[in-house]
Amino acid sequence: MNETTETPSGLRPGDTVTLHYRLSCQGDEVISTFEHEPETFALGSGDMEPRLESLLLSLQAGQHLVFELDPGEGFGARDEALVHNLSRGDFIGMDLQVGHGIEFNLPNGQRMMGGVLAVTENEVKVDFNHPLAGLPVTFEVQILATQAA
Repeated sequence: MNETTETPSGLRPGDTVTLHYRLSCQGDEVISTFEHEPETFALGSGDMEPRLESLLLSLQAGQHLVFELDPGEGFGARDEALVHNLSRGDFIGMDLQVGHGIEFNLPNGQRMMGGVLAVTENEVKVDFNHPLAGLPVTFEVQILATQAA
């Protein structure tokens, strides 16, 4: 039997949470689970942006909150050092379009998304910042269930 055990102090790192959430930026909805199945994950597992996840700490089942986050609070500040000009030769056979994302395989086996900013004959300008970095975001969350670690 899978039982939900809520701690009186609310969510802590390692606890499992089932929730609905909505993320919007400047009035535009970016993602929402409210019309779909809720998400379930362990806090600290890397399934959610750590800055947003930290807002869940101490929350309990039944809570429904909306957080208005100033620019940079949700996904960090925009960092121009994460914008790179890469050789066009590294993208042979790819249909590159400004505004599209490309998944890159890193030497350590991890993957990273980059957004195409510009394409020339010799270079591709790629932005590795999160698309919402440096922007104000609204994070709405409804905690459905919690389970202590």
